[in-house]
Amino acid sequence: MKKEICVTGAGIVSAIGRGKQATLDALRNGRSGVAPIRYLKTVHDGFPAGEVKYSNAEMRELLHIAPEEAMIRSSLFGMMAVDEALRQAGIDCRRDTSLRLALISGITVGGMDQVENMYDDFIGTDSKNDYIALIDCGACTEQIADRFGGFRIASTIVTACSSSANAIMMGADLLGEGRADVVVAGGCECLSRYHVNGFNTLMILDRDICRPFDRHRAGINLGEGAGYVVLETAESAARRGVPPVGKISGYHNACDAFHQTASSPDGLGAYLAMKGAVENAGLLPEAIDYVNAHGTGTPNNDLTEGLAIMRLFGERIPPVASIKSFTGHTTSAAGSLEAVISLLALAHGFLPVNMNFREQIEEHTFAPVTDPAPVRPLRHILSNSFGFGGNNSAIVISKV
Repeated sequence: MKKEICVTGAGIVSAIGRGKQATLDALRNGRSGVAPIRYLKTVHDGFPAGEVKYSNAEMRELLHIAPEEAMIRSSLFGMMAVDEALRQAGIDCRRDTSLRLALISGITVGGMDQVENMYDDFIGTDSKNDYIALIDCGACTEQIADRFGGFRIASTIVTACSSSANAIMMGADLLGEGRADVVVAGGCECLSRYHVNGFNTLMILDRDICRPFDRHRAGINLGEGAGYVVLETAESAARRGVPPVGKISGYHNACDAFHQTASSPDGLGAYLAMKGAVENAGLLPEAIDYVNAHGTGTPNNDLTEGLAIMRLFGERIPPVASIKSFTGHTTSAAGSLEAVISLLALAHGFLPVNMNFREQIEEHTFAPVTDPAPVRPLRHILSNSFGFGGNNSAIVISKV
């Protein structure tokens, strides 16, 4: 029998704010966090991005981390978001030793943000050698785990932009199989020159705030941040006396492996991921009240994701929107960050809107949502995250 997987805590950090309250305020007031690049040192500063509005030094101070301690920017985001999630769930990892705790975290770039700044130090001196090991993606997960302690399992998911969605899926699997009592799942990612240079080489960066699902869309805005959820079974939440804030009803991953970066022209991978998630939740497509689309703003993604949505829902397409104009595309953190936003939408009864939409894509039979008022009470949200290589994931997040 399938176990009911509840969310008992959530934490978020992004360009629109630190914490759920700041995030909610920005979403409801249409305030984008995408702006000229301020914190990353790059020659490509003509591209706006969704930077978290803290320097590394400011975050170190907030977290009481010494300046000399080797630290990844992504880890700093992750620590903030995990702390908020654990506090809401009423868990102290070092104190609650009877719980089998697991941390599943998604990231792809790892500590590249620091290593690329210290290349000359590595060549000329040994003064920054502590940072060499931090380029590994698992180093970020280890830093977060060490911060809170008590985790019996710590694992890292690396599947590009579906990483943190897959982390949530893996966390739900661990609970379903009885291998953990509580799982902290999500992901984090910071901007780096490696990031910006790579996406610029692909020629998919927009010099304006991005326009997902618009006929004249021109590409993505990169972003950074972190999102984590605390997962446990309904029985565990009841035993601990913690009220769930939502549940993970269904999920599915489908890799179409069509191309290294592009999605299949008919959106097959996206369709299979969404269809599988809805079926795994035991629902029919018409039960979905809102689709939190991957919606990167690229010509390829938005066209094919829309075709996949049309194929799954037919003539009864629910409200669809992408929040990338708010946060930028936070790559590996996108799935979990947007899962937290989906939980906020369910809790507060509003639709996160698709900003900057002007004209419908010619091949689509629908336009994205620009009105935050829901057409019916929100019960189930389908959240999409699609990664390079065709690693497509979808999660159904439901109201308790």
